[in-house]
Amino acid sequence: MLTETHKVRFYETDALKHVSNTVVVGWFETAREAIFKMFTPTLDLDNWPLILASYKVDFLAQMFYGHDIEVRTGVSRIGKSSFDVHQEIWQQGRKCASGTTTMVHFDYQEQSSCPIPADVLAQLNEIMVETE
Repeated sequence: MLTETHKVRFYETDALKHVSNTVVVGWFETAREAIFKMFTPTLDLDNWPLILASYKVDFLAQMFYGHDIEVRTGVSRIGKSSFDVHQEIWQQGRKCASGTTTMVHFDYQEQSSCPIPADVLAQLNEIMVETE
């Protein structure tokens, strides 16, 4: 799995003194940048080849300000034109959230999905993970 560590910023907390649920989706998207670069190394938004088809997040434990979080990212399924990104957030040795995002390789001019290129498939396969 790919990993990134982030500090929990004060404004990411809510009135209940823990990380707001809305922050988790942003952390997951930020951690998917390495995957975006597999498709578009320059991250050129004028030639973007992906769309997000769906995502699901499970909140497993509260996260708090003052302790770094680690986002772990891998690929759990690869199809002809789509793939699932499995992600987890860990804090203080505890898995606090997990999620799955379905991404589709997409041709915006044709407005349709298209096969994932072989070189990208090879890179995605390098970060394959099994999920529970």
